[in-house]
Amino acid sequence: MRILIVEDDECIAKTLLSVLGNQHYTVDVASDGNLGWELIQALFYDLILLDVMLPKLDGLKICQRLRSKNYQTPILILTAKNSNTDKVKGLEAGADDYVVKPFEFSELLARIRVLLRCLSSPIQTVLQWENLCLYKDSCEVTYNGNLLTLTPKEYRLLELFLRNRHQVFSRSDILDHLWSIEQAPKEDTVTAHIKGLRQKLSLAGATNDCIETVFGIGYRLKETGFSTKNQSLKVQQKKKSKIKTALSELWQNLQFKTNERLAVLQQTATALTLNELAEEQKQKAQATAHKLAGILGVFGLVEGSRLAKQVEQMFQLGMPRDQSTAFNLCHLVGLLQQELNKPVFEEFYKAVLNFVEEEDSVK
Repeated sequence: MRILIVEDDECIAKTLLSVLGNQHYTVDVASDGNLGWELIQALFYDLILLDVMLPKLDGLKICQRLRSKNYQTPILILTAKNSNTDKVKGLEAGADDYVVKPFEFSELLARIRVLLRCLSSPIQTVLQWENLCLYKDSCEVTYNGNLLTLTPKEYRLLELFLRNRHQVFSRSDILDHLWSIEQAPKEDTVTAHIKGLRQKLSLAGATNDCIETVFGIGYRLKETGFSTKNQSLKVQQKKKSKIKTALSELWQNLQFKTNERLAVLQQTATALTLNELAEEQKQKAQATAHKLAGILGVFGLVEGSRLAKQVEQMFQLGMPRDQSTAFNLCHLVGLLQQELNKPVFEEFYKAVLNFVEEEDSVK
């Protein structure tokens, strides 16, 4: 399934991109409202994650435009605006769900799962074609009980055929389903992946024509016996290791950005203490505090997110230029620094793994 993230906070967007990618979704990211609107007009999406405070075109206007055109794709608003009035505005604009930053990552993924399940019949956990089995919960494929070693693209290509056994997919269709906008390979790439998948299936003992070519149109799974089973397998240790490695690398990359934002707030507090705070610096600090609140919430630093929101609110309320205000700002920034020194990654990692295991048990 294809998901669009419209989010101007690079840290949050990268986090969502990484985790959703590990769940085998195709994900596109737009950093402003105009780009998000253009992607929606050009491509089909199964779900849209939409921030409210966006450059160029805000999320509520995008939502209203889509619903006025009878656009039925589920929309999940993801924002730091948490008042009841804001929630009502979002839902009345046409959103299907509303999640406030900071959020529990497992809850967000569960809400995504629910919205996607509303699109069609319940998601099948095991897809079978003769002796070929694809297990969604462990992301494994077997033939006659023997494990096939597939690349992520080969896995998703096979899943596409198994879920749509009567449908013929052109190379262009397959590109739209399996590759994001940023990757945008040529159609020859599809041919190469089809060839590689056929070879691996053949080596495992499957018939050579299980993926057949419909001349002049595209490819499909050969018409034969097809069944589904409601089975459940435990998440394999190698899958956990892969998720942890990806999240660890992401956390290391995001730490730099988070510390950079904290430095902006520290410089602002110093400028206020010296009565040298310029309006441009004030606006930058307010935007920085807003983004910091969001990313700290994503990684489980609820208290840090709360403190960042307090800083943002100080700027929103006008920021009197006196020593008392300067002291309060310095104090909040100091507390934020303490929060960033906490060992947050293990808690975040465990929360994601818990969600994966819970999702497997539900499927």
